Amino acid sequence: MSDTPPDRLAVNPTSPFYNEAILERGIGIRFKGVEKTNVEEYCVSEGWVRLSAGKTLDRAGNPMTVKLKGPVEPYFRDAAEGDSASA
Repeated sequence: MSDTPPDRLAVNPTSPFYNEAILERGIGIRFKGVEKTNVEEYCVSEGWVRLSAGKTLDRAGNPMTVKLKGPVEPYFRDAAEGDSASA
């Protein structure tokens, strides 16, 4: 597995951009320089994230989302922890 996160990733198993192996490894998202923990999907090349809007669900039982545009910086959490441990 490479050390660069994918260009696009989703946490919904029905999405074509879902990747269980990468999600198990742990991925973090910085959006406009701020760490986000409620990201449902992101795309680096198009510059957007989908954030869950509270605990509200749609009629299919999926979280309601809000799409925001801006710079997206994904990173692997294990790599970030290793960098801080060596510093």
